[in-house]
Amino acid sequence: MNVASMVNAFGGGKLFSCKENDENSHSNFSVSEASVSNSVVVSSSAAANLVMLGAGYFCPLTGFHNKDDALSICEGMRMQNGQFWPVPVLNLLRTHEGISEGDVVALKDPNVEDCPILAYQRVESVERLTSIEMERMTKNIFGTLDKKHPGVETFLSQGPVLISGDVLVLNYSFYENSFAGTFVTAGQIRTAFAQRNWQKVVAFQTRNPMHRAHEELCKIAKNELGADGVLIHMLLGKLKEGDIPANVRDSAIRTMVELYFAENTAMVCGYGFDMLYAGPKEALLHAVIRQNAGCSHLIVGRDHAGVGDYYSPFAAQEIFHSELVSSAYEIEIFEADHTAFSKKLNKVVMMRDVPDHVPEDFIMLSGSRVREMLGNGEALPPEFARPEVADILMAYYQGLRNI
Repeated sequence: MNVASMVNAFGGGKLFSCKENDENSHSNFSVSEASVSNSVVVSSSAAANLVMLGAGYFCPLTGFHNKDDALSICEGMRMQNGQFWPVPVLNLLRTHEGISEGDVVALKDPNVEDCPILAYQRVESVERLTSIEMERMTKNIFGTLDKKHPGVETFLSQGPVLISGDVLVLNYSFYENSFAGTFVTAGQIRTAFAQRNWQKVVAFQTRNPMHRAHEELCKIAKNELGADGVLIHMLLGKLKEGDIPANVRDSAIRTMVELYFAENTAMVCGYGFDMLYAGPKEALLHAVIRQNAGCSHLIVGRDHAGVGDYYSPFAAQEIFHSELVSSAYEIEIFEADHTAFSKKLNKVVMMRDVPDHVPEDFIMLSGSRVREMLGNGEALPPEFARPEVADILMAYYQGLRNI
């Protein structure tokens, strides 16, 4: 088995990145100091987009979308050239002062001390979004205009000036140093699959620690699909307040895989992106990311990429059912049901697989109840969390209490 036998990169071609000096780079320009006209500190969202472009996860894009493409994507999930794309990739600023069409601009990293240069952008256009256009975009991406939605709040805070154009990414921000051994590029994942002789791979997206239900869901999907392995792919970027930090999640997940997964059945790694909490639209983006990483399947479960009550429980599965969406991907979706611990069977099950059960046969805990228990120093039940994982989470929450 070799890399070529995996699914194609999204869009049907070969994987490429926008990273300088990457053997898979497809950047459309090079930069000399003399050609750079100005510099600007970008938003964390734009910086995350640059990391994803540099790491090959947003292939076949070569830079930031312009207004026409952004509006077309929001309203019909296609760019002006007809290419399917679920969520616009934007560099939004509050002002365009010092930036003009045709410039090459240094984009500085807001998430690293002293804001070093993260990338260069060749400016195709400088456009201002009207308040009506910002509302249309927001509504189409997030399904709501409610500023209590963390994704909406972040999106609207960036500014109305849209800077489009190709990029040349210099580095991966703080991810390589802060998450050495965990942060990897799409190309590196493909190489790792080839080295493991994995061809059929099911991906599991997570921004949370993995409890028993998540663990068993990965195993159920692998077994039902006859997959060679599971890619446990965690988001390493910014989250909403109250979510567990990436370093704690990384430790908890690695401990679980080491102790409770058979050897060479699961690969743990992460990617550098800020969570959108965009529900169905973000699920589509997750599928793009995993296809670029060489996965054949993606687990999409209840309230995938959601927050609060903004999306119906299985909206992220339903969006893949349309002809427009299903025809755009080579990666396939594994639709997961609610998972819970069955007292009858003494194991975690998908609830659709046990029609003879009644509600009293299950042990279920909400995420908020779990956080409350951990914050109060209460042990999590073994039906919910592996003891070694519970210990890591308990230590984190107890540390918060002692601050």
